[in-house]
Amino acid sequence: MSRGELTDAQWERLVGLLPPQKPARGRPNKEHREVLDGILWVLRTGAPWRDVPREQFGSWKTLSSRFYRWQEAGIWARVLRQLQAEAHEDEHLDWTLHFLDASVIRAHQHAAGARGTPVKGGRPKRWAAAREASLPSCTSGRRARGGRSSSS
Repeated sequence: MSRGELTDAQWERLVGLLPPQKPARGRPNKEHREVLDGILWVLRTGAPWRDVPREQFGSWKTLSSRFYRWQEAGIWARVLRQLQAEAHEDEHLDWTLHFLDASVIRAHQHAAGARGTPVKGGRPKRWAAAREASLPSCTSGRRARGGRSSSS
């Protein structure tokens, strides 16, 4: 058994929660344990379905179709409810603990529907401030026009 595959004890807990191995009609399914190990490999690694090691888990099409079929049939939700109920009965769950994910992912300004105007909401945008900072400034407030200076 390689790292990440189900142990025999884990498999014994899950086997009764999965649909029957042999369907009522049609071709027999590929072994549930091998398929489940392949699905868990994809979920653990984050790899695309097509990158599943075929010699270890079989065809990626079989894995993905079984995963999505079981999702539609509510198998995953039923398995989760059952495992949670068992853990609750054995007092292995602490329902007072809660975890929040506070990550923030900024979107590009065009993805947020922002307009390209320099001022939105009363605050100048960075590029508008940079443009204003690059303009020449003078100390007298007004630029002198051609001709004689105002000091004479």
